[in-house]
Amino acid sequence: MAADDHPDERGATDPAATADPAAALAGLSIPDDARDDEAAAIAAAVAAHLRDGELAAAAAASEADDGRDEDRWAFAGRIERLRRRRVRVPADAPADPWTAAGRSDRF
Repeated sequence: MAADDHPDERGATDPAATADPAAALAGLSIPDDARDDEAAAIAAAVAAHLRDGELAAAAAASEADDGRDEDRWAFAGRIERLRRRRVRVPADAPADPWTAAGRSDRF
C-alpha cells in the first residue's frame, strides 16, 4: 500500500491519491434523503477537491524544472565574473555543475 493510500478513520482512502478520477468517485455516494441544495453542495465540494488534486499534481510536475532557469542565470553570472565575458547558457546545458563548467568555453 502506498503512503497516500492509507485509510482514514472510516476505512476510506483519499480519492486524490487515486490516479483515475472515476475510481476515486466509485465509493462516493450522495444520501437518498439529501435535498437538491445539499446534493449540489456535496457535488461542488467533491469537484473542488478533485480540482485541488489536479492542481497539486500539476504544481508537483512543474517543480521539477522550476530552479533550472535560476541555475542558468547564476551560471552565466559566474562565468561573467570569473572569465570577464558574457555568455548565454542554453536551455539544454548540463545541470551538473562540473560538466557545465567544463563546457563553459562553448557558451
